[in-house]
Amino acid sequence: MTVREVLYMYNIARQAYNQFLSVCGSPEKAQNAVPLLVWLDQGTISAIHHVPAMVPDAVAVVEEEAKVVLECLRHQKPALPPIPIISALYMQGGVHIEPGFFTFHQDLVVRGVTHFLDGAGKFVFDDRLHVLLRRSETGLIVNPPELMAPYTSQPVAVSEDCHSMFITFSKGNALHREEIFEYLAYTSQSID
Repeated sequence: MTVREVLYMYNIARQAYNQFLSVCGSPEKAQNAVPLLVWLDQGTISAIHHVPAMVPDAVAVVEEEAKVVLECLRHQKPALPPIPIISALYMQGGVHIEPGFFTFHQDLVVRGVTHFLDGAGKFVFDDRLHVLLRRSETGLIVNPPELMAPYTSQPVAVSEDCHSMFITFSKGNALHREEIFEYLAYTSQSID
């Protein structure tokens, strides 16, 4: 796979990035919202393709909701506030996203967002590469080496500290043994 093919594959993510950028005015805000939506779009439901056509007020709300989700994950807050617009985007495809979903799958979300940012996201957010792509599509330049370079996804390195788990149990929200084993089996983790 080449860099050009990655840019084509993530064309909708780039369009969403441009929409976030035009509404929010900040590359940082846009670069926070897009990876979360890309990660959520791994299944059969795609919500990110709605973003380029959304009205500016709705785009701003989606950016704010994504920021809240990422902040809560970063600070390991157990509960997230409601995210009505992001949830509504996925409900159109029959998927209901509860705020607790992100808390329960925190490790997967963080790993997925990081994987995108360290991999394809570098190209999706690179304005210079997109200018080269447009010029090559119009025939102004032919096969620039930057676009023809091979792309290999680098695995996300997980520090040793991330391999351990501490489980606590609340009297008010008890977990059953089966739920714990299902979670560990789902995430391919093990307890030593």
